[in-house]
Amino acid sequence: MEILVPVLWFLGFGLVCGALLALAGRIFEVKKDEKVEKIKEALPGANCGGCGFSGCEALAVKIAKGEAPPNSCPVGGAKTAAAIAEIIGVAAEEPVRMRAQVICCGVADLAKIKYHYEGESDCNAAVKLGGGDKTCRYGCLGLGSCVAHCPFSAISLKDGVAFVDYEKCTGCGVCASYCPKHIIKLIPFSARVWVGCSSPDKGADLRKVCDAGCIGCRLCVKACENGAITVNDNLASIDYSKCTSCGKCAEKCPRKIIKTSFKTSEAEK
Repeated sequence: MEILVPVLWFLGFGLVCGALLALAGRIFEVKKDEKVEKIKEALPGANCGGCGFSGCEALAVKIAKGEAPPNSCPVGGAKTAAAIAEIIGVAAEEPVRMRAQVICCGVADLAKIKYHYEGESDCNAAVKLGGGDKTCRYGCLGLGSCVAHCPFSAISLKDGVAFVDYEKCTGCGVCASYCPKHIIKLIPFSARVWVGCSSPDKGADLRKVCDAGCIGCRLCVKACENGAITVNDNLASIDYSKCTSCGKCAEKCPRKIIKTSFKTSEAEK
């Protein structure tokens, strides 16, 4: 009896504590929003952050609250947007598919370097050493921070510059967020023309650091019949709402840095 009584006492105490915990759990239970759960199931689950939120669950909460549109996910595309729109009971708006583009053509034999870098293979580490080894302040360092962080293995390196496999790219923008030079931009997936330079330096200064940069000559502007190209701060840029991908700007570019190719293998030429 000396052993049995304490054992029974502890068992009874355990049962009471368990019952109290179960009761507390029922009282303080945070009920899940069924709409949020359905939206989360409709999302691709990539958790890439391309929507501007920390992950798919955070986006689902924002959409359910009406603080984000149903087409906020760049990865899911039109199918996901339509499914979410049906869940929240609104008209579906098809998202414009985007893709990443590295705005630099300064491959190894064209871009001049300041020193030989032997540190960590990371652009964000290299940029701390005088902006990196390339003389051009706006050139791709080619050490692969974007490659390492791309959730879809859509980026690779060749000749010191990052290249995007457009068919794999979802336009999530993760690569752009890790680029210390801020030269990875999101452009419409259907865009066939892009300017491969990010430097606003004057032509005379740019020639000293790179043989592939835009010199702001404006020949592309004169060639474009749709007014889709402008030159600001010595750098050409394309208005994709006006561009018809005719390629006339590329034909006139003396530096050959306006590209008209679409496939990665062609873009690398």
